[in-house]
This record gives sequence, C-alpha cells and structure tokens, in this order.
Amino acid sequence: MPSAGDGQVVLVTGGVRGVGVGISRAFLAAGYVVITCARRQPDTPIVVGDREAEFLGCDVRSEEEVSDLVAHIMKRHGRLDAVVNNAGGSPFALAAEASGRFHRKIIELNLLAPLTVARAANEVMQQQLTGGSITMISSVSALRPSPGTAAYGAAKAGLDNLTTSLAVEWAPKVRVNGLNVGMVETEQSALHYGGEDGVAAVARTVPLGRLATPADVGACAVFLASPAAAYVSGAMLAVHGGGERPAFLEAATTNKTTDTDRATVDSERDRS
Repeated sequence: MPSAGDGQVVLVTGGVRGVGVGISRAFLAAGYVVITCARRQPDTPIVVGDREAEFLGCDVRSEEEVSDLVAHIMKRHGRLDAVVNNAGGSPFALAAEASGRFHRKIIELNLLAPLTVARAANEVMQQQLTGGSITMISSVSALRPSPGTAAYGAAKAGLDNLTTSLAVEWAPKVRVNGLNVGMVETEQSALHYGGEDGVAAVARTVPLGRLATPADVGACAVFLASPAAAYVSGAMLAVHGGGERPAFLEAATTNKTTDTDRATVDSERDRS
C-alpha cells in the first residue's frame, strides 16, 4: 500500500538542523518528496532509506527569495502539497539589555517569515485540485511567560493567532494548523539547559519524564499534513509531554507524595 504522502511534495523551512531534521526525516519516511531550505547547506545529506531530501538555499525573511523558492519547486515538481514553517528560534537575551534591532530580527524570523512563506505557498495551493496543508511550528513560549526570550514568545503568540486566522481565510482549499512544541533535546540542548546533568534535571520537570525528540515533533507534523487530519484546521496541537508541573506543588510543604507513599497506595489497592 502506498504511504500517506506517496509522491506528494513538502517544503520544510529550516529543515536541516535540530527539530527540522526530525521533521524532514519523518516526511521522508512517510513517502513524501522533501525539500528543505535554509541559509546554509547541511553538513551531511538528510537520508531515510533510499530517499534523500533536496536542499535549496533561501533566507525565508526575504519575500523575493521565498517567491523564487516556491517557483523553483513548482517548476521542478509541478506541485506543493504541504509546508512546515519550522525556521525560527532565539538566543537568550534579557529584554532590557537586548537592542531594538535584535528584537525586530527575532520577530521578523519567527512571525513575519512564516507569513511570507505561507502566503507564497497558499497562492499555488489554491490553484491545486487537492489544495494543501500548512503547519506552523510554534512553541509553549507562546502560552506562558518567556523570560530571556520575550520577543520570541511574543512572536510565537502572534504566530498562533496567525495560524487560526489563516485557517479561516484560506479554507476550504488550504488547511492551516500549528504545533506548540515544548522542550526538545537536540545538538543545541547544552546551550539552553547546560550539560547532561542540566538536561536530565530539566527532563524531570516534564510529566512524561523526558524532553521531546525531533522525531516526536516530526511525527505530529506528518499527521497534520496527512489525510488522517483532513478535517483538522485552525488547530494548535500541544507537543510538550504533558506541560510543566505547577511551581506551587514543589514549593508547598504539605500534600507531598513520595515514592514510598505511592508504593503503599499501590499495595493497599492490590489488596482491596
């Protein structure tokens, strides 16, 4: 039986590093023709089995370069079925200490660039009989305070609203959804959480007991682009392992449950 994405074409922005590689590999495994784009070419090709992702250089902040990118895809493949707006991110910088130019660049990359790519993709998808799907890679920073990356969190909050707005404007031909991604373990994790001990300590704050992998995010992105999500549009899917334990639970001096307490409860339940 053909894969869900057999022969379909997907563009993954920023699809050559970190979370982007996981997304690209997931779509390759699902049978898609995968085009990745970034400002710099990957050090090694992205390959799954006998399938290899194509790479095209593009600065997604440039309307001209994005227009040329989509035109090249259409000329080469004749279709564009899905887009995953993954390019984005921010270094740690306190809002009062970072420059205005820095904040503008962060908002440009994380909010305006996805809009630019989405508009170019929508233009061709509206002309296709089968329409298309656009997925925005957002963040839990859109849903909670984001100290140290305030402009990034604000941009992602804007991206969430953009997602739901475009889903209304571009229906029924084009579905638009998003992923609110939590903490992901990548080759850059040490920059955010410290070494192995830091990553392990952060992982313990997640209800599922670990950070996400790029493959976890990729699987969700493939789902949103697939026929299984044919009636899903304007949705924001949380990919965060259950979120974060409320801080007051750790600060409180009562109603604590230890491993010994849990074992006792389990034992009593088994005898009942």
